[in-house]
Amino acid sequence: MLVIRRRPGQSVLIGDDIEIEIIESGPSRVKLGIRAPQSVPVMRGEVRQTRAENLAASRTLDAVAPGEIAAVLGAARL
Repeated sequence: MLVIRRRPGQSVLIGDDIEIEIIESGPSRVKLGIRAPQSVPVMRGEVRQTRAENLAASRTLDAVAPGEIAAVLGAARL
């Protein structure tokens, strides 16, 4: 991992197409601006992790028979 210091108004370039600019910084947070082609997905790390967890959970449900799901949902309503 590359660690560098930047101040508001300064930026970091990744390749020829991606620029990350420091918009604002405070003692406990930093606001970034990201310029990247639309073909490059940009998302927060926690969103990516939640998506992976949701996909894993959906694969688990795919292995369960539909009748079992209905039984579980019916029991939850009682």
